[in-house]
Amino acid sequence: MSAAHYEVIIIGGSYSGLSAAMALGRSLRKVLVIDSGKPCNEQTPHSHNFLTQDGKSPKEIVSLAKKQVEEYETITFYHGKAIDSKKVENGFEITTAKGETLTSKKLILATGITDEIPEIKGFEECWGISLIHCPYCHGYEYKGKKTGIIANGDKAVHIASLVKNLTDDVTVITKGKGKFTEEQLQKLKNNKIEIIESGISELKHQNGIVESIIFSDGEEVKFEAVYGAFPFKQHSEIPKQLGCEFTEFGHIKVDFMQKTNIPGVFGCGDNSSMMRSVSNAVMTGNVAGAMVNMELVTDCF
Repeated sequence: MSAAHYEVIIIGGSYSGLSAAMALGRSLRKVLVIDSGKPCNEQTPHSHNFLTQDGKSPKEIVSLAKKQVEEYETITFYHGKAIDSKKVENGFEITTAKGETLTSKKLILATGITDEIPEIKGFEECWGISLIHCPYCHGYEYKGKKTGIIANGDKAVHIASLVKNLTDDVTVITKGKGKFTEEQLQKLKNNKIEIIESGISELKHQNGIVESIIFSDGEEVKFEAVYGAFPFKQHSEIPKQLGCEFTEFGHIKVDFMQKTNIPGVFGCGDNSSMMRSVSNAVMTGNVAGAMVNMELVTDCF
């Protein structure tokens, strides 16, 4: 069976992928968006800090975005998962989980990341609801609340400094020996931030809303919100398959035009940025789409 061919394949159909698709659709580029329909913020009830969409659910925002992108007749959607990729003579070849082969001149990776949530009772159920990752995305809704921060070292101090502006009741939970410099300990003390070094046995909640943390020593402490600084991994193996370079933190390394080190491959959204927000995903996707179009123009004009 001959491969279906496109000018651009976008892997990932959430905020950054749809933004890239819109930019390309407006330039009449033949685009395929491959999307498995599994966004990382699937259970987050509300999205914030994005003009015109503040307070809407992620599903609402994506549904409206897709409806608008579908208006551009040169854009096609494929529901499924891209599992393999390789560089071929005139571009790239993508293989899907259904065994289909698709090719394109250029490739945009809007594949996102996967949070590695600790396997502790209650964590998964609360993630994105009251166990949160970003003060800018969720902090305002928990202003003035008793707040825990599950992190250690530099990360804990960074988050604490941001959260302290939103509430005076902050506790850092290190889940083991604290890894702080004397200067950092003094800063935490000056800001009346307690440190708990005990391990966590359970996050007690009601329908994802945190009530308290039960520690490994049996102590139970009430909290109304908890920040979690957890590791992540790339959601897709395709960037690695293609030979993309990564930053020391694990993001795809891109330049200001969203180009990776592989000619013809661009990255956008959470997979290539520390700024994890809807607005940043939309912005980087828009840049990636415009820059891919410019490369296609240069190739043939």
